[in-house]
Order: sequence, then C-alpha cells, then structure tokens
Amino acid sequence: MSTRWLLASLILFTTQFALAAPTDADFYVAPNGNDQWSGKLADPKGNDGPFATVARAQKAARALRAADPIRKTPLAILIRAGTYFLPEPLAFTPEDSGSPDSPTLYAAYPNETPILSAGIVLPTFKKQPNGHWTLNLANTPNFDPKWSFVRIFVNGQPRYRPRLPKTGYYNIADKLEPTPKSVGKGSDRFKFANDDIRPDFANLGDVEALIFQVWTMARMRIESVDAPNKTVNFTGNSRSLESYSTFNKGHRYILENVKEALSQPGEFYLDRKTNLLTYIPMPGEDPQSTQVIAPKTETLLKLTGDIANRKWVTNVTFRGLTFAYTNWMTPPEGNNFPQAEVNLSGAILANAARNCTIDQCKLTGIATYAIDFAAACKNNLIQACQLTDMGAGGIKLGLTRNETNEELITSHNTVRDNVIAHGGRLHPAAIGIWLGHTPYNTIEHNDIFDFYYTAISVGWSWGYSPNCGSHHNTIAYNHLYNIGQGVLSDMGGIYTLGLADGTVLHHNLIHDVHAFDYGGWGIYFDEGTTHQAAENNVVFRTKTGGFHQHYGKENTLRNNIFAFTIKDQLQRTRQEPHLSFTFERNIVYWKPSATLLGSNWTDDKYKLDYNLYWRTDGQPFQFAKWNWQQWQERGQDKNSIIADPLFVDPENGDFRLKPNSPAEKIGFKPIDLIGVGARNNPASSNQQPPPPAFPLILPKP
Repeated sequence: MSTRWLLASLILFTTQFALAAPTDADFYVAPNGNDQWSGKLADPKGNDGPFATVARAQKAARALRAADPIRKTPLAILIRAGTYFLPEPLAFTPEDSGSPDSPTLYAAYPNETPILSAGIVLPTFKKQPNGHWTLNLANTPNFDPKWSFVRIFVNGQPRYRPRLPKTGYYNIADKLEPTPKSVGKGSDRFKFANDDIRPDFANLGDVEALIFQVWTMARMRIESVDAPNKTVNFTGNSRSLESYSTFNKGHRYILENVKEALSQPGEFYLDRKTNLLTYIPMPGEDPQSTQVIAPKTETLLKLTGDIANRKWVTNVTFRGLTFAYTNWMTPPEGNNFPQAEVNLSGAILANAARNCTIDQCKLTGIATYAIDFAAACKNNLIQACQLTDMGAGGIKLGLTRNETNEELITSHNTVRDNVIAHGGRLHPAAIGIWLGHTPYNTIEHNDIFDFYYTAISVGWSWGYSPNCGSHHNTIAYNHLYNIGQGVLSDMGGIYTLGLADGTVLHHNLIHDVHAFDYGGWGIYFDEGTTHQAAENNVVFRTKTGGFHQHYGKENTLRNNIFAFTIKDQLQRTRQEPHLSFTFERNIVYWKPSATLLGSNWTDDKYKLDYNLYWRTDGQPFQFAKWNWQQWQERGQDKNSIIADPLFVDPENGDFRLKPNSPAEKIGFKPIDLIGVGARNNPASSNQQPPPPAFPLILPKP
C-alpha cells in the first residue's frame, strides 16, 4: 500500500475519527522555515526546507493545481509545531479547491501542535513598586492607535477588564423614556442609584455598561452622566421598545473597563489616551517569564466562494490545527442583538463552501462565535473539535434570512463529536450550536456545557410563516448541561422555532438548565414550532420545566424521561384552535416541592396518553386544577398510570430502569444513552470550567 494512497483514504475518511496524517506531503510549513525555500522538506537542510507561513504554502498549492488541473492524487500541506501569528485572515477562494479525486489537506504534522494566532505577543512589561505591570502599547511592532481589546491572554488564560461592582450586580433604579435621538428605536439611558455611575470616571467614554435584559445582554458605551439626576446616557440604543429589550427598573447591570476599579489580580486596563496598558499579575506570575498575548484580528480563516457565479470552495480539509486569540471591539454605538448574538460572525467563516471538513481542530480564546458556516454551505463536516473559551458561541449554520434559491441554502452539514464549552464569555446570549434557516443537518454526539443561554437552537422563524428554512434536521445523542447558570432567562437545553417538518430530537441527555428568572427549560418548543418530534431524550434538574411549548402545532413527544424540575415538569402557554402536541409513553418524575403541569391547560387541544407519572413521596397530585379522575374524564391520560418507575439512582442522574419496572405497562422502551456526547474526544472528560465570566445565580443544593 503506497503512502500516497493512504493519505487519500485519510482525507476522505469522514465517519468517526481520522488517524494522524502521514509525514509525507507536497509542502511543509515550520517556524524555522523560509518563504523563499521550496517548502518540500519537513526540516531545514542546507539552503532549502519548509515554508515559514501558511499563506506561502497556500500560494504554492494554488500554483501546483494550476499546473495540473486534472490531478488525481491528494494535495497535502503539513504544518509543524509552533505559533504562527496571522496579521490578516487566511483567505481561501475557489482557486484553493480540491476535488473528490484530489482533496486538499492542511494538517498538523503528526504528533505536533501548530497554533494559528490572531494575537501578538506583547513586549516584556515593567514591574512597578506597587506590583502592577505596565507597558506602553505604542512600543509594540506595527502599533495602530485605534487598536483596542476586551481581553488579553496571560500564559494562555483569559484576563478581563476591571468591573464594578466587584461582586454581584447593580440594579437599574428606574426606566427612562428615550432621548429624542432614540425615540421609536429603543432605550438609550436609565436612572441609577446612589453613586453607582460617576461622571468623573477616567476615560468615561471607554466605560461600558453590560445591561442584562431578559434573554439578551446589551453592551453599551457611556456617552455622559448626569449626576444630579442620576441619569446615564449611552451612545446608542437597545434594538426595540419591547419590554424584553428596554432598560427596565430592576434589571441588573455591570460597569466594565472602569480604571478606578482596577484592584484585583488578573485585571488589566488599557488607557487609550496614553496607550498605557496596566496589568495586576496573578500570584506566581513574573514579567520576565510570562507570555502576554493581546488579540488583534477578529477572523483567522475565511472560505469564500463566488456565489454569484456558482463557484464554490470545495474539498478542503483542516485537521489538527489550533486557532486562537481573536479580537472583538465594542462598536461606537454598542452591541445589542434581539436574540442569540447571531449578528456576530466566526473566527472561521465560510460562505459558499462545499464538502469541506474541519477535523480535530481546537479553537480557544475566541471573541465571537468559533465557526460560522453562513450562506450556500453544503455537505460540510465539523468533527472531533474542541471549541472552548468563546466570547460568543460555538457553531453557526445558516442565515437569519430564508433563501428561496436551493443552491444558496446552507444545508446537509454534519456537526459531530465536538466539545463546545465555556461560551458566552463576552456575549452571554450566544448559543452552543445555532441553526438558522438551514435544513437537512445532523447535529450528533456533541458535549455542550458551561453556557449562559441555550445549548442548541434550531430555526429562525416566529409563527407559522411558510418561509421557514429549518426542517429535516436531526439533533441526536448530545450531552447538554450547565446551561443558563442563572445569568439570563427564557432558554432551553434545546430551543426550536418555526415549521420543522422532518426534524427529530432524539437520545439527548439534558440537565442542569437554570434561568435567572423564568424559562429554564430542557426542551423548549417556542413560537410556531410545528411537526417536530422529540423521542428518547432524558431531561432532569431544570428550573422551570422539563418541557415547554409556547405555541406550535402537532408536535410529538414520545418515550422521554422528564425529572426533577424545580417548578413545573411540563408547561404549555398559548391556547390555539389546533392540536398543540401529542405526549405519549413518557415518564415524568418529580419532588413534592414542584408541580406537574404549569401555565395554560384550560382547553383540550393537546393529547396525553400512555404516560407514567410519579411524585417521589407517593402522595396524590393535581393535573393543573384537576385531580386524576377529573383529568381522565376530560379525555386525557386514559391509559396512563401513576407508579414508581423504579429508576436505578435518579438522585445521581441514573435513570435506567430496574427489572419489573411498571414502565413496561405503558409501552415505554428503555433509553440507551451509551455513547451520548462526544466520543473519544479528549476534552469530553475535562469538565472543570474556568471561572465564570458573570455572577451566577444557581439553586441551592
């Protein structure tokens, strides 16, 4: 078997996990390389050796393809260990494409870890008598006076700007009507209490207010402070005058980038007027041996096809690479999006990409979303990656607009075996995996945890509009947990919107979903969710409900387990003239401090039957306002039973059934969750989160 044939088989291998790439390649890149060399040697030898930059290898690969347009063997670029600082994104276009017979591979050299960084290493700081470190940023190479950043990375760990209050939150004292410039648009000011916001803050225009609304957070720049009237004015406004968007009395907020608040180890402050960067070191850090990286650019990799001329970026694989330390700066008007922070793009951004793969890659220290497959992306694969420490979310598929031209729709993509963790560090309303108007995708075997909003969101159409491009998606075998954590409200482990014909949620394990106020749900069918099925899922320890349907049509929930919700196990909000959902062969299990049904069950436009219910103290309970007999007389649950399902160890999350469980009587089938979550991904066992980015409000144990 030739090594070249083996390389071809590895590139085309897209089930489970690919093996390490062989050591032979068309071109090599190494930190000790030279872009004037041939790039054909893995190590320097005499006056030849590897290239120094990936961009140079990319140029050589293009030339090779141009010289042999009908090439039948793979084209491989192997990248040696080290950090490659990118002054601008790597840009791939149709001329970088491979083919099914000759795919292109950009991969880590076997057993090595190349890092593609959007940051720069700062010069050595000077230690001051008070222990603080200082650096004049103007002394960095290629200094740009407009350069700013909201995080730095010290020995690979994120560090944040100083905040007030030092613990917890401030609260808005009163809502104010918008100023003339924002009338009809949204909130642009509020009244504060005490001296929480001061007009004499240094560099007042650089201070930002992080205002927690309902399911979003507005990041606003301060324009002015009226101390006598205790009013703060912002340069921009919230996105609407709806109650979920305005700055209401009692809402929480934090002030960030306050120079006077610089007091705790791990905090930094950049005085943009003097370019002086000050950092308070953590114990044990020394300026002579500590690497400090400041992010510079927002995007590391772009795949951009020519949509107008139907020319795609095709058959390109990125394997084993680390993408790190991207930047994002608050716009002059601030940042506030109605939902999910999907106005933010990705460190890897693709448009018109086909049959491309991101495999076994790591993305860390990302300021926005990690990966964004936006328009006209089909048959791509994101697999076995580790996406951690993200300012926003993990992966975006599709657009917020619904394309009608089939060729321009993003569809048929697969996201599997990834660990997506520690998100929302700058933008807490971001999603682990977000699907907009995009059908026929498979999202399976992913671990998603430590987020402040929803883990997986599917659909982007409110109500029953036929212009819903999210259907026939499969969400399966995902492990979703530690979601919400008391930071935002109105969220779900899995959240759905709009018409969803053919979409199935199955064999997902969802637990520990806790909202600040209402809406910590496990499975959440929101506005207009229609013809969706949820089967063989296990949901437990949520705040507001294991399942909630706001409104929708003819959905099915079958053979699921819902347990230990703090408030109501099942919720239904809006009455409509059609069948809301069918709920059958499920097990519902809760403690006496909670209730079974919450919100609105006064009509009969739902069908519940062949279910098993059990309150852990064995005492009678109500079905909303009806007892068991009255409930059955209403035509509901005529073949259901009330009995202990005999779980193995429910208090510790083991919902397997003991022998002779009465669940057999309702036709319930045991749920096999072996293999749930990311398989064989080293990060899947690393569940210790970094410190939270916002104060958490969690239920008492």
